[in-house]
Amino acid sequence: MPAIKTGKKTEKYTTEFKVKAVEWSHQAHRSVKSVAEALDIHPMMLSRWRKEHREGKFAMKRVKRAPADAKKKISEQDEISRLKRQIAELQEENDILKKFQRFQAEERRKRSGSSGNTDGNTA
Repeated sequence: MPAIKTGKKTEKYTTEFKVKAVEWSHQAHRSVKSVAEALDIHPMMLSRWRKEHREGKFAMKRVKRAPADAKKKISEQDEISRLKRQIAELQEENDILKKFQRFQAEERRKRSGSSGNTDGNTA
């Protein structure tokens, strides 16, 4: 269990939980915000843990198991990010094809409109 309920509304997270959260937040394709959302914590808390890690306040231990629901949320967010990138790429390709079609149509109009004498001499 990653959090321990106390008498107040705050929760105390285990060192292992903090370490795993920091490790995930350091991966290139993940943001602090997305990891915090997946772990259901505030992004500022994760930023504080990252700072504490840089200052050596807790050692980076390898964690054998992460919470299953957090792993699932992270993998879902990774998939969403991948799909968003793919959508953006496909939209860009579609825009390029549309521009090319307009270009071809304009070229056809130019050629059909000037199918007669092209050099201007009537001799």
